[in-house]
Amino acid sequence: MSRSRLVAAVWLGLGAAATAAAVRLTLSHQAAIARRRIGKPLGEESLDADRVWRRSLSGEPVELLLLGDSLAAGLGAETRKQTLGGRLAKGLAARTGSPVRLRTAAVVGSESPDLDAQLDGLPDDYRPHVAVIVVGGNDVTHRLPVSVSIGHLAAAVRRLRERGAEVVVGTCPDLGALRAVPQPLRRLASSLSRRLADAQAEVARRAGAEPVDLRRAVGPMFFDEPVEMFSLDRFHPSALGYRRTAEALLPAVRRALGAVRPPSAPR
Repeated sequence: MSRSRLVAAVWLGLGAAATAAAVRLTLSHQAAIARRRIGKPLGEESLDADRVWRRSLSGEPVELLLLGDSLAAGLGAETRKQTLGGRLAKGLAARTGSPVRLRTAAVVGSESPDLDAQLDGLPDDYRPHVAVIVVGGNDVTHRLPVSVSIGHLAAAVRRLRERGAEVVVGTCPDLGALRAVPQPLRRLASSLSRRLADAQAEVARRAGAEPVDLRRAVGPMFFDEPVEMFSLDRFHPSALGYRRTAEALLPAVRRALGAVRPPSAPR
């Protein structure tokens, strides 16, 4: 390589490095802005919705387990029946004619690696009929590698299958709907969340779970009706947001239950 070409290559490399550094600085600044805008007006504790729903119905209760992050835990709901677990339990009971016992192991702020601890916390003899996992948003915001995220998701599905549970995975929502996040960080978050959701769907199927694409099923509603679909922090779903999310998951949950327990006539 000639000296002139070497000098040009060095300057090109320096320019690319400076551009990358500027991009990282911009994104870091915008992430700080987003954190200030969102804050923690809802606190870090979700409502306790664990109970037997529709206890008056006959038969042994369906055992329903929720794992994952704040969406699975129901942060943002104002009453326990508005949480994702409460919505799913009520809907499942209404459609099967059986009471539903809800257990929520999901924890606010969790990432996919935290699924291991959530499963470790379950009693050894606990045997859910259906488990629902919703996780991934925090993986994106904390820039967890996709390979790490899906590795822990696959392991969680396998562990649940070993307990005899059917598993439904709600894939990562499209974080591009978060208006509190400035551009271009919002576009990047949207791209990363879509990539993770696609990988989650593939690994869930391979591990024996049914994925539900929340980005396609409810994402447009969050984009088009942010005031109605988000809670006051503009990050977590509102009561309506949880209702629509539960409606998207419920058909898969019913199919999963049918695989392990014959249906009874709804009342």
